[in-house]
Amino acid sequence: MNKIRYFDHAATTAVSEEVLKEMLPYFSIEYGNPSSIYSIGRNAKRAIEEARLRVALAINSNTKEIYFTGCGSESDNISLKGVAYANKEKGNHIITTKIEHPAILNTCKSLEKEGFNVTYLDVDEDGLIDIEDLKNRITDSTILISVMFANNEIGTIQPIKEIGKIAKERNILFHTDSVQAVGNVKIDVKEMNIDLLSMSAHKFYGPKGVGAIYIREGVKCNKLQDGGHQEKDRRAGTENVAGIVGLGKAIQIVDYNLEAYNKKMKDLRDYYEAQVEKSIPYVKINGNREKRLPGNSNISFEFIDGEALLLNLDINGICASTGSACSSGQEAPSHVLTAIGLTESIAKGSLRVTFGKENTKEDVDYLVKSLVEIIDNLRNMSCEYKEFIKRETKN
Repeated sequence: MNKIRYFDHAATTAVSEEVLKEMLPYFSIEYGNPSSIYSIGRNAKRAIEEARLRVALAINSNTKEIYFTGCGSESDNISLKGVAYANKEKGNHIITTKIEHPAILNTCKSLEKEGFNVTYLDVDEDGLIDIEDLKNRITDSTILISVMFANNEIGTIQPIKEIGKIAKERNILFHTDSVQAVGNVKIDVKEMNIDLLSMSAHKFYGPKGVGAIYIREGVKCNKLQDGGHQEKDRRAGTENVAGIVGLGKAIQIVDYNLEAYNKKMKDLRDYYEAQVEKSIPYVKINGNREKRLPGNSNISFEFIDGEALLLNLDINGICASTGSACSSGQEAPSHVLTAIGLTESIAKGSLRVTFGKENTKEDVDYLVKSLVEIIDNLRNMSCEYKEFIKRETKN
């Protein structure tokens, strides 16, 4: 059996040993309910508050502005619906982009059914919004701007600080889905004028099933779930203590090691892309070459079906993806890739490779060697490719 080489860290990451070690006592020894007043309950509560402090320090917020959730999607739902419902007397207009994660796009569609108006901003060929376009779309009824920090498929990083400045000047709330950015980009919610921010632990070597949301103090945002008074009456339900502890430890680790981690990711990505461009013809690197996540590479291989490519890579022990894990199984091409102007056939031939801390240069060499062989075989079976080569030969 081939050694597994994992290149899909945008989908999920393995829980690091340090994180797991800190979580384990809260599954057995420190099993108290954090709402209980006896000692093991107080210990659990104390652990949650320590995790809250770690998150706050990582993004330069106050602990009272951090709330724990079940995932990034829940944080997105609370941000959009909570703000929309709480501020509907002020207005009913929301601005977002065409390349958001489904957690944002589908929440916006739900709000549209309830009478809210949503503007979906276009992006350029690199996946960047036009700041002037954003300004022009703002109306007197605009209550929220939600723009993802970094795209999950192509890695493009939006001009978050500029967007935050515009929102603040116009007295509009600004939310950013930062699920891909946390652990990869230094975030300062105060400097960037961010009012609400979503994150998910499993994207930065923490456990699945736990996320967090930053809500700036003073922001009107309704709770979406009734019950007890946990999380300062924002989110009812007994807390996932072990998961929250894991999130707190994970964000502390990635924040401390961010500079060195990013350098390694960028070096691996740049090496990979250089090898691909040198070894394989008819490829296109998607997303902005500079303003993107350091470990993200999305490449379209012409005359190739992405699903066939993935299956062949899997046989070679390689894990990668054609786009968002949350959209896998869909026959339609990526909404992100079509939004940046790719044709359906080229979009369907894309491969997203996202690097992580365990990847090595030798892993990249194996990946590129496998891609060369697999793509050559797939293209030799493609009638479209054969016709293209005939035309090129005649010319």
